[in-house]
Amino acid sequence: MYRTAFLLLAAATPLAANAQTAPAPQAGAAAPAAGAAKAAAPTVGATVVDTQGNTVGTIASTDGTNAVVDTGTVKAAVPLSSFGTGPKGPTLAMTKAELEAAAGQGAAQAAAQFQSQLTTGATVYGAGGTSVGTIKAVEGEFVTLTTPKGDARLPKGSFGPGPQGVTIGMTAAQLDAAMAGK
Repeated sequence: MYRTAFLLLAAATPLAANAQTAPAPQAGAAAPAAGAAKAAAPTVGATVVDTQGNTVGTIASTDGTNAVVDTGTVKAAVPLSSFGTGPKGPTLAMTKAELEAAAGQGAAQAAAQFQSQLTTGATVYGAGGTSVGTIKAVEGEFVTLTTPKGDARLPKGSFGPGPQGVTIGMTAAQLDAAMAGK
């Protein structure tokens, strides 16, 4: 469903575990590389290696809490506290294959969690965070959404996870216009 998986890796200290702010399923566990000294946060473009010096991926972005590691197959957000440093740069105690497997598990868990939110009576939010309606029914690959302007039967793919819950990628006005055939 999504190529980007948010991966929370258990860090070696309770402080790092509490520093997590992004709500995401735990998909694996790792500690900073053995003997690796704590260094400045990894920078965008830096190559990440495992404890054996093999390339895991590159840092695609960072937000001050997590760094997104791009393996070429997946992008996984890894807490900065999970990185060590070595002669080749930022180090993780996971191989590329282990990170990709953990990211896949995290994506599957996130998809399952979202599917569990697609239930009758759930509020659906539009772009901008305002409520656009409630789910009337979920049937196969379709969701019937009840809005102030009537019911709309939409493909499940029209919905996604959002900060408040189930979200659709349009505003209430855009949904109303689409329902009116404009």
